[in-house]
Amino acid sequence: MDDIVKQALAKWPNVPSCTGWLMLDRRGQWRMRDEAAQASGSPGVPIRHEALLGFINRNYECDEGGQWFFQNGPQRVYVELGYTPWVVRLSVEASGALALTDQAGNRFEPSAVYADDEGNILFAGASGPAGASEASDLSAPPRIAVLHDHDLNVFADHTTLADDSASGELHWNGGATLPLQPIRREAVAARFGFVGSPAANV
Repeated sequence: MDDIVKQALAKWPNVPSCTGWLMLDRRGQWRMRDEAAQASGSPGVPIRHEALLGFINRNYECDEGGQWFFQNGPQRVYVELGYTPWVVRLSVEASGALALTDQAGNRFEPSAVYADDEGNILFAGASGPAGASEASDLSAPPRIAVLHDHDLNVFADHTTLADDSASGELHWNGGATLPLQPIRREAVAARFGFVGSPAANV
């Protein structure tokens, strides 16, 4: 969390939080949702301002109830999630190694990989990544990220799939393999301890 944000929280500790105004979509884009977008259920307008995106990413955290938020100075802005709290891109580096990078630009080291019943690929990784919640600890659930759909071909190139297309193994770096495990999309939030729409709970 930025020092300026910590200072604002100390100075104005009781500013009411807000919900519905910010969304992280399925492709890792931050979107601003005005009242019209909220009323219509649309995802809102993508945020393009690089400095603002950096500010959001540095101050993106999770509360004790699994609700993700952006700490905007003294105000907590709860985030609507298009799917998971993290979205990752999969790439092949010049060395030939695979790399996962989250929407904040940080490396994501996978410990497990899943295929849901809608064809999405998800990666689980250690809790408490750099740049994320300072309150996270080893008892927290692993963080979960959905793979950007533009990278499904890269994933397929490095995966041996079984006939059911929902199991198999990902050939990771250094000769390691990660079993591809099936999961139902409706079970992901509860299993990994996050709330997709905090508006109903705040």
